[in-house]
Amino acid sequence: MKHTRIVGAAATIATAALVLSGCSGSGGGGGDDDTLRLWHYESDTSAMGIAWAEAIKVFEEETGAKVEFEEKSFEQIRSTASQVLNSDEAPDLLEYNKGNATAGLLSSQGLLSNLDEVVADHGWDDQLSPSLQTTAKYDENGIMGSGSWYGVPNYGEFVEVYYNKDAFAAAGLEVPTTLDEFEDVLQAFADQGVTPLSESAAEYPLGQLWYQLALSKADRSFVDDYQLYTGDVDWEGDEISYATETIKDWTDKGYISTDASGLKAEDAGVSFINGDAPIFFSGSWWHNRFSTEIDGFEWGTFLFPGAEMSPGSAGNMWVIPERAQNKELAAEFIDITMRPEIQALIGNNGGVPVAADPADITDEKSAELIANFNALTDRDGIAFYPDWPTPTFYDELNAGLQELVNGTKSPAEVQQQLGEQYQAGVDDIVG
Repeated sequence: MKHTRIVGAAATIATAALVLSGCSGSGGGGGDDDTLRLWHYESDTSAMGIAWAEAIKVFEEETGAKVEFEEKSFEQIRSTASQVLNSDEAPDLLEYNKGNATAGLLSSQGLLSNLDEVVADHGWDDQLSPSLQTTAKYDENGIMGSGSWYGVPNYGEFVEVYYNKDAFAAAGLEVPTTLDEFEDVLQAFADQGVTPLSESAAEYPLGQLWYQLALSKADRSFVDDYQLYTGDVDWEGDEISYATETIKDWTDKGYISTDASGLKAEDAGVSFINGDAPIFFSGSWWHNRFSTEIDGFEWGTFLFPGAEMSPGSAGNMWVIPERAQNKELAAEFIDITMRPEIQALIGNNGGVPVAADPADITDEKSAELIANFNALTDRDGIAFYPDWPTPTFYDELNAGLQELVNGTKSPAEVQQQLGEQYQAGVDDIVG
């Protein structure tokens, strides 16, 4: 069901003329000049939802325009973007997933506005570090890392380990600092009859764990080959073989439930919230929700032990569709979300800001979260996500790991299947 919320202007005054130099092509006029149509899929209580709600207020006060906000789910936008953005129903601004298979694909299809000039005009390139710019730029084939700006991230994200401090203490366990120690922790819980890892194979969490295990054996060249097509990926090599075989091994040992094959990310997250599983490996986007919903135990986080790199990137981006009617207003809204006071709201509510003043981050858990992210970026440890290389690999990876967990295919069979699907998708992109 579609939910629509209209946020009215504080005063009905004429909108000042705004200039958006970098958004060329069709659109940019012909719509209601007093209305910005905005889509995003952040909840009202998430860090970004809180910050962007404040940005809407500021935007309306400063421009005299109103924001027409339509609440969409991640899956709604992911599955229908190509059709909607190629129609008169395209919004003026929306949050969209970054990567070759998503924003890159749409940019190569001419559905997103080139933002080179507007980024330079507003100085957003000076606010974002080079590593965070990687997923905002795409070449003519939709491959990230070079070419033109097609999106603007205003937060970061990464995958880390969430753990139940009370459960660890009751079991006499410490935070592991090596992969061997991490497996010892998993075994200790399994020996108590507890499935330690809250997992989902129907959606992204297990795929991210699989990729993290590969990263524990990988270097930057592996990531560049896998994500940027700089070389061939060996699907029988040490990195991927270790990941696939370890998922199977951890399932056999009871660290991962076979029920995970039918569980979604929400199921896995709620299992951790309810205290049913002591460990959840997933993204920083859960941080605020855990802060607001967990009240039965103390919890904390740590980076995956024994690995220099982890899944992560700049956050999902603001993109301006090529068929947007009010590109000038869209750019004005983006600029407001990059302001220090809006960035501080992201940081103090469990998000990872990209342009905040550290002195403005007063929440202790938020400071820990941001410190983990900074530790990764300082060591060039942001390795993007496993499903990014091709438009279909998200579903293909989930399907393969479901077969691995439920035992219908062996690790070798799953790797062969995934390797063929990956290569077919890459060939479609690069020829």
